[in-house]
Amino acid sequence: MTDGFNFYQPCKLLQDYVRYYWIFKSNQVIETYTFPTGCPQIIFHKRSTLYIPELNTRQDKLTISGQVNFSSHISAANSVEMIVVVFHPYAMNIFLNIPMSLLYNREVSGYGLENKKLNYLATKVLDCENNNLCIKLIEQWLISQLRANSTSKPKIDIARMATVIRQMYFTPNKQISELASIACLSTKQFERIFLSTIGMNPKEYARIVRFQKSLQLMQNQTENISQAQIAYQCGYSDQSHFIREFRKLSGYTPLSLKEIGEPYSDLFTTPV
Repeated sequence: MTDGFNFYQPCKLLQDYVRYYWIFKSNQVIETYTFPTGCPQIIFHKRSTLYIPELNTRQDKLTISGQVNFSSHISAANSVEMIVVVFHPYAMNIFLNIPMSLLYNREVSGYGLENKKLNYLATKVLDCENNNLCIKLIEQWLISQLRANSTSKPKIDIARMATVIRQMYFTPNKQISELASIACLSTKQFERIFLSTIGMNPKEYARIVRFQKSLQLMQNQTENISQAQIAYQCGYSDQSHFIREFRKLSGYTPLSLKEIGEPYSDLFTTPV
């Protein structure tokens, strides 16, 4: 594998749970800026791990990355080779069997979960030189976990939350009571299950969706789209609200972000 990114599509059985896998390899010093993506991840580091100053932490060789509501400056001093599983926002807890709220704004060591099967997977992946085989090993583990949990209640909750998330993608400013109705739950039940399954409350996750949706419009615009138009299409109350929220989540205004690079929506782009 040459330096750079490689993306892989999950097998058919996992497509409702895994968005895609990506592998990144570089022999250069890494310094980059990341935004909240709305999707949790499992990360396997074969070489140097990433340092996140906003959390004052360095990722472990096996890292579980939860939902975050802040941008971060990540870095690595030496060569990097990492394999990442990007889940749909509602799917990771069926494989880890823990409330996603425990991972809110955190990067935790996967070894700390005391999951013997996950630890064994990490050993095999980190010892394997063939990254295509590593993806196959990861998929085998995911499928085994999926089958082991096939009759559990969390799968019912995931189906409900998947429906809600798809609705939020289209209408991120929909009222919580309406989302609860879509999930066939009371508002209190809905907020509890959403927090446990997604990793943050519905209102906060809607902020991430609106932000990522604005990045998508900026990324794919074929002509000059105004900030007022973006604000309207993404469900912001007005242009000022859009700019204020965009700066909170990215550290930049929409215009200043375009000056330093091309906007890119991780949530609304599937690169495979």
